[in-house]
Amino acid sequence: MASDLVRILKEKAKEAIDIYSPELYELNKSIWENPELALQESYAHDQLTEFLADQGFDITPHYTLDTAFRAECGENGGLTIGLISEYDALPEVGHACGHNLIAESGVAAALGLKNALNAVNQKPKVKIVLLGTPAEEAKGGKISMIRNGCFKDLDFCMMVHPCPVDVLKPVILARERATITYKGHAAHAAAFPWEGINALDAAVMAYTSISALRQQMKPEWRVHLIISEGGVKPNIIPDRAQLQCYIRTMNDNDLEVLKEKVKNCFEAAASATGCKVFMEWETATKYSHLETNNTLAELYQANAESLGVSFPLEAKFSASTDMGNVSHVVPSIHPMYSIGTTAPNHSHAFTTAAATEEAHKNTLIASKTLAMTAIDVLYNKDLMDKVRKDFKTSNTD
Repeated sequence: MASDLVRILKEKAKEAIDIYSPELYELNKSIWENPELALQESYAHDQLTEFLADQGFDITPHYTLDTAFRAECGENGGLTIGLISEYDALPEVGHACGHNLIAESGVAAALGLKNALNAVNQKPKVKIVLLGTPAEEAKGGKISMIRNGCFKDLDFCMMVHPCPVDVLKPVILARERATITYKGHAAHAAAFPWEGINALDAAVMAYTSISALRQQMKPEWRVHLIISEGGVKPNIIPDRAQLQCYIRTMNDNDLEVLKEKVKNCFEAAASATGCKVFMEWETATKYSHLETNNTLAELYQANAESLGVSFPLEAKFSASTDMGNVSHVVPSIHPMYSIGTTAPNHSHAFTTAAATEEAHKNTLIASKTLAMTAIDVLYNKDLMDKVRKDFKTSNTD
């Protein structure tokens, strides 16, 4: 009996998402056409909350952050299912990570669940919560929202992310950012070079030292550097230079190890050139690695495969996201889904692909899979117990 009801609910969820397809496509295109940077996503916030309110969701706009929101339906006393919409864009390339599609996917999954549950009489107490989370690309909006208590009532949380390939359990690396500033002493580069202390030399030396460090780094460790400031004129010895740095590792413990090695390079360059160095590590917005909940992932895989999706064993995707932080406070998954392009994320070609009808159709498939996975857990207490057990195990290893 329960299996028949689950099957019916899944069909209802898929049907509802298909019915809303034209409106969802318009919603995603409107966000794509109006890209907004981190914490500036006012247009997307308003479009999403207005649409969800029209569909009968209770809306909390500006939910602890100006461009965050909470949309919910259902009742207390049972499970609270969390879904995620992102909608911030990138400088110059717009929605090159497809967050317009992530916005659509969260809305579609929430609509599918809401309409499916409303269509049957046999339903447990449940609350569906869609969180609009800004600033994934830059400021870690979910990290602030975790601190603000926005995830504390969720029993589990799910989202999907567009990509060139389908990946069930992507490698999501821990990440920390830093701004490194060297200060020296300006002088005329031809007349009195001995009076100068060259801050650009320190920056270049740090850059090359870290290039050498890569020989001894673990294969999955990453250090990204740019010299963002290096002087104003060739005939003035630069008294100030600045680097922007990202470090990434497989887990939070390794991140601290790599951080010390990188700091040694920055300090050594300062010592060698006589400069002063100032390091600003953005610890408060450090991205944690993703702890994929295996039970939720297995359910997602089974539902995706029932819709014709396969997950190539060799497919990999390594990046960082504040969803990693969420996975340490609530059971979570973050599968990647193909939008029919070979273009990499954060490229102009991916921006173009994110607006296509194929991307929209694949987003709806991923949204249906999220809704179906939630239904599996909702109607099987043993599965929810297993989700919690997996979460406890993965976060105590």
